[in-house]
Amino acid sequence: MLFRRAATRRFRRGSVTLAAFLGATTFLGAALSAGTAGAAAPVLPPANARADYQLGGGYTPPAGVKVVSRDRTERPASGLYNICYVNGFQTQPHEIGWWKRNHDDLLLKDARGAYVEDEDWGELMFDVRTPAKRAALAGIVGDWIAGCAARKYDAVEIDNLDTYSRSDGLIKQGHALAFAGLLTSAAHSRGLAIAQKNSAEIVREGRKAGFDFAVAEECGRYDECGAYVGEYGSNVIVVEYRRADFTRTCGKFGARLSVMLRDVPLRTAGKRGYVYDAC
Repeated sequence: MLFRRAATRRFRRGSVTLAAFLGATTFLGAALSAGTAGAAAPVLPPANARADYQLGGGYTPPAGVKVVSRDRTERPASGLYNICYVNGFQTQPHEIGWWKRNHDDLLLKDARGAYVEDEDWGELMFDVRTPAKRAALAGIVGDWIAGCAARKYDAVEIDNLDTYSRSDGLIKQGHALAFAGLLTSAAHSRGLAIAQKNSAEIVREGRKAGFDFAVAEECGRYDECGAYVGEYGSNVIVVEYRRADFTRTCGKFGARLSVMLRDVPLRTAGKRGYVYDAC
């Protein structure tokens, strides 16, 4: 069930240069050093509000949109509820060299010493199998989360919680959830809400790990929306990529959840092939 998710997840943003990544990392590290005292209580996105998924690049949201999700390297949309996308369990493809030079010990390797790769996306997996490595990775990803807060985002969504299912058994579900707990704590310490991204089969465990709401790709297509609702109630944002699935999901959940239709590459408005609809 998890393998098919790779066909549609994370068609986000255009390329980001390494210089931009390093600059963002420096900025985020400085933001983290500001401390966590006095963090406001996280505020959830408005339930059943019109939302837009802009991981392919920011643009002026369509009329009526109240919730926008953008990559952590982008600035939030003015006046709206903004969710900051963070790839928390795997590298971005263009950042692999940086990780190998600076944190090679935090990248997952098999018994032969070869890197374990999510081949569908050309991303290496983080090694979250020990408390020490989880703590080190949480320091880095926590810097990114702190940067989201510094940029005045309202929430974060952490991608690839289900990395364990593609790790050839090296990463266990418990390892992933333990690391998720560190990231939810990092978000909450900054006053940010945090979303579970996909992984309908572990929504109960995700809730216990501290996630506040869910971002679910194609839960209508695969009949998973009810699982998210069972744990997160109306605090679920649904992204469908096929018109028929969108129509069916709207009919069943549109009065309760934020449901949108997007094109698979998540193109910016005005580009050929851009698709957006909501109910």
